[in-house]
Amino acid sequence: MQPTKPEMTAEDVIKIIKLLEQNAIEVYIDGGWGVDALLGEQTRRHNDLDIAMPHKFVPKLRELLEAKGYKDVPRDDTRDCNFVMGDEGGRLIDIHTYTFDENGKNIFGVAYEPHHLVGTGVINGYPIKCVPPEVSVEFHKGYNVDEDDYRDVKALCERFNISMPKEYEKFVKEDTFNTSD
Repeated sequence: MQPTKPEMTAEDVIKIIKLLEQNAIEVYIDGGWGVDALLGEQTRRHNDLDIAMPHKFVPKLRELLEAKGYKDVPRDDTRDCNFVMGDEGGRLIDIHTYTFDENGKNIFGVAYEPHHLVGTGVINGYPIKCVPPEVSVEFHKGYNVDEDDYRDVKALCERFNISMPKEYEKFVKEDTFNTSD
């Protein structure tokens, strides 16, 4: 029997978001959990939680997460504005930070823009702030996409009437063959 891969559950996500909100940390969910929040249901297992937040909150975030047993998880793409923290249970939080100036221009960090951070969704009935559907689809482009990406993008495109990006054409053709069972 193979050991179960660590999972970031809906309950884990809600605990983390509540902890950050209770400590006045502005946070938005991105990535796979962001997709599921937009859809209003969990569609697959997640091994991490992607969050976007203003960089000024990083010291407080680190303090709160370290108190819960989270530590830095070194990766090749680790930067001041993009890093991962994990706990002993294997749960991972992929933290993306940014700084906007007084005019809303991104002057530091991950290339979020104010309109990227206006979505809302729910996880297990708990309302959260997240990346809106069109932006989530846009963020699922420009890299080597996989089947999880395809399922996420397909669900968003169908639910929110968004055109399927060209990167996903290979999956659409395969999916057409698979639906004739």
